[in-house]
Formats: sequence, C-alpha cells, structure tokens
Amino acid sequence: MPAAPAGPGPHRRTVLAAALALAPLAVAGCAEQERPRTPAHGPQPPGKDALVMLIPHAEKPYAGATGEDDEGNDDPGSLAGRGRRRAEELHRLFGPAHGAPLPRPAALFATGGPQSAPARCRQTVAPLATALHIPVHDRFALGAEADLARAVLNAPPPVLLCWEPAGIPRLVHALGAHRILGLPTAWPDRSDLVWTFTRSRGEWTFRELPQRLLPGDA
Repeated sequence: MPAAPAGPGPHRRTVLAAALALAPLAVAGCAEQERPRTPAHGPQPPGKDALVMLIPHAEKPYAGATGEDDEGNDDPGSLAGRGRRRAEELHRLFGPAHGAPLPRPAALFATGGPQSAPARCRQTVAPLATALHIPVHDRFALGAEADLARAVLNAPPPVLLCWEPAGIPRLVHALGAHRILGLPTAWPDRSDLVWTFTRSRGEWTFRELPQRLLPGDA
C-alpha cells in the first residue's frame, strides 16, 4: 500500500494557526481605517475681548437746507452747523484729557469708501482724530458692514465707529452682538447718543449713554 502523504510539520502547523488567529484582527483593523471619522464638535474658542463704541454722524441739514464742506462751500452731504459744533466737542467724551467719560479710542472708523458721497461721518470724527493724533479708517462704504466688523474686531481696542444710521443694525449683527436683550432694532432719530458694546469671555453686553455735549442734548 502506498504511504499516505506526510502532513505539515509541527512548525508549519504553528505558523498556520497563528495566521488564522490574526486574520480577523487584520480585517477589523482595515475596516477601522476605512471608516469615516466624525469631526470633533467641541466648544469653539470665544473671540477675544473687545470694546466697540458706536455713534452716528452728527446733525445733518434739514430738508431743503445745505451744510458746508471742508472748504466752506454749500454741500447737502455735509454736516449742519450744529453737527460741526458737535464734532468739535467730541474730544470731551473720548479725548486725551483726563476724566473723559469714555475711554480714549485706539482706532477710529467712519463710513467712507470711494463711492460714499456724504462725508458726514468722516467730518464728525475728523477733529477728534486730530486731537488724538490717530488716522480715520474710512475705506469701508455703507453696505460693507461684514468686512468692517472683521476689521473692527481685529483692531486694538477700544474702537470708535461713526457710521450711517441706516447701516447700524447690519453692523451690530455683523459684530455678533444682535442677540443682546433690550438692544434697539434701529438707531433712534438722534445724534446725541453713544452705544457701547463690550465682549468679555465671548459674551456681549450693551449700554446706551448720552453725549451731553451741546445745549438741548438729552
């Protein structure tokens, strides 16, 4: 009778057994590598602390009247006489003198841009910029509030903004401060207020303050 074929030796049986035992683990490892990973959704870091002080342009001419441009010419897009006086007094609120009720701005922004015909916001803060020896950033036009908000939050605080009242709600929303309880939905028909927005540990707070710069101010 022919001899039966010899089976695998002891060493080969050991290797085969080990390979069979490791095969499920190898398959599981491949499956784990191919499984899509869910991105972590932990809490996002809050924005840095900020202090933004917001004013509208000073008084504009009544309907049918004209203001004056920087050369003294009649200009309906410029400030009225009372607005000019307010601009000259802003240093009492934010100026370099000790005891001013609001902090000295480190950066100044005003409505501007190449297609911004009214110059009232720039005229409002120009005397203050001269007193503080800092420039007025006026490259952002009305409608560019999202870009403006990014620049404001990246600027050194405190920041003072003089903005067209029609764009103030968009600006507040772009800053991320629109959810504050009690915040007005629009700027009131007044030029004698200051809105301050303070962000601390990612949370915004709001205050409305009177300017009290000219007779008749509230």
